[in-house]
Amino acid sequence: MIETIHIYHTNDVHSHFENWPKIRLLLQQRQQMHNINGESVFLFDIGDHVDRWHPFSEGTLGKGNITLLNEAGYDAVTIGNNEGITLPHEALNTLYENAQFDVILANLFNEQQLRPNWVQPYKVYTTKNGVKIGVVAVTAPFTKLYELLGWTISEPLEELGKQLRELNKHVDVIVVLSHLGIHDDRKIAKLFPEVDVILGGHTHHVLLDGEYVNQSILAAAGKYGRYVGYVELAIDLEAKKAVNKSALLFETSQLPAPSGEMNEIQQYNIEGKRLLSTKLVNLPETLTTDWFTESPLAQLLCEAINEWCGADCAFLNAGLVLDHLQRGTVTKFDIHRILPHPINPCLITLTGEQLHDILRATLDPKWINMELKGLGFRGRIMGKFIYHDIRFDQQQIYIKNRPLQLDHIYKLGTIDMYTFGHFFPHIHEAEKQYFMPEFLRDVLAWKLQNVYPASKRCTSL
Repeated sequence: MIETIHIYHTNDVHSHFENWPKIRLLLQQRQQMHNINGESVFLFDIGDHVDRWHPFSEGTLGKGNITLLNEAGYDAVTIGNNEGITLPHEALNTLYENAQFDVILANLFNEQQLRPNWVQPYKVYTTKNGVKIGVVAVTAPFTKLYELLGWTISEPLEELGKQLRELNKHVDVIVVLSHLGIHDDRKIAKLFPEVDVILGGHTHHVLLDGEYVNQSILAAAGKYGRYVGYVELAIDLEAKKAVNKSALLFETSQLPAPSGEMNEIQQYNIEGKRLLSTKLVNLPETLTTDWFTESPLAQLLCEAINEWCGADCAFLNAGLVLDHLQRGTVTKFDIHRILPHPINPCLITLTGEQLHDILRATLDPKWINMELKGLGFRGRIMGKFIYHDIRFDQQQIYIKNRPLQLDHIYKLGTIDMYTFGHFFPHIHEAEKQYFMPEFLRDVLAWKLQNVYPASKRCTSL
């Protein structure tokens, strides 16, 4: 006798709520259909559902996302790096306090090396016919960043191996929720033959019909809620093992829209704006920005980063600042609108020779129109590089109006984005100090309140 198990999964929604009403309707309808048919159905999210680029997620510090997951009827979720390292410690520690689903994650611990009380390394679910499904989860190990926020993250594949050795004793089917990326998912399938299903995310890969690696089926649904994943397992009830596995994706744009869809999407923005309506400062003048040349607002942000980090000099790309700040009252929403990125300030220690090479590289015109996605960047293009206490004069570079000394040690203030990618190899390899949990928008708000103290600001950060 065969039991069919139905699994629906999402990953890397990144608070793209424009797709959420359709996703919720599909999931609710499918759950209802399978329940009427007496079939077992499970819903999982693989992390990065929260993204603070959206004002609703910023205003609720992610708790609004949890309400949406509750409404859709999820059984379990794991966390991605956007939940893990873009929220302050206490915000993550309380994020799931009203969750009506399980939070599964094997490789997150607090500073006492204990798992927080809101998470479990694995969970065993039992189907209507008694099949035991073990669900275990791991997330990407941004070790240093987790430590700065008061967490410890262990090596995911090693931790997964520990949990599987225990889980194997009690279950018939094993499902891994993996916020590690496609390459590690393939590695899991090769290292652990007992794993039946790997539901993936992090690298935003799209597996239209799944991918078979050895005995495992890999499934993933891209990004931004553009797809919803579906895995079907056929279980031989005598052998208690999967005899057939298949996967497909539902394209969200082709799904029916619920009534009131556009109004609901708009309401998320309206509520976010309301939650971020706190007044920060009154500007006596409009601060403009320009992606292609120097501008007051980008220059002010660069100066703010330099001060915040205690640096000798600073630079950043103008494309970070998405719009002007208009004269008059500036709210948290206004700052969030122009700097939605979950990007932190960073201090880099470099030799003069390394700094010289980096600064010369920033002059390459290729950067200005370069389109960029990921690494925390939520804009469109890089734009021109903007500098503070850095000056170019023909072949000479000046730091604080003094010629750059190749054998000197310098402290460069910049953004963490440059340390994750391969923009500048010297930065990637250098000693770094990350400033967390503050984002660029927090630093700009702090600077504005210092530059315009007579504005009688209404609140502090």
